[in-house]
Amino acid sequence: MSPGRCALNIAPDHPAFAGHFPGQPIVPGVVLLDEAACALARALQLERPLWQVGNVKFIRPVGPGEAVFLNWKAPAASGAIAFAIDTTDGQAVASGSFTPAPSPAADR
Repeated sequence: MSPGRCALNIAPDHPAFAGHFPGQPIVPGVVLLDEAACALARALQLERPLWQVGNVKFIRPVGPGEAVFLNWKAPAASGAIAFAIDTTDGQAVASGSFTPAPSPAADR
């Protein structure tokens, strides 16, 4: 698998904006991570993967309707996939890693 980049589409009317934070809404970190994990799974053609999330750093907030992009690197030997989220003008938003977790059935 090679590195990649794709847009993250977070709707400006996403329900999380109503309570995070009224009057000055920002995308919650968990929404950014969920969108990134789903986009990565689609790009890698994985069906419903479970991810371990590591070393996440949130650098700047993202507002409603703000365009952001997910960038990822080829997996490390451990299977971890380093990612970064940035704006259209290259401002860093967040970074971290996703590692495919073993399926629950594999633990039995």
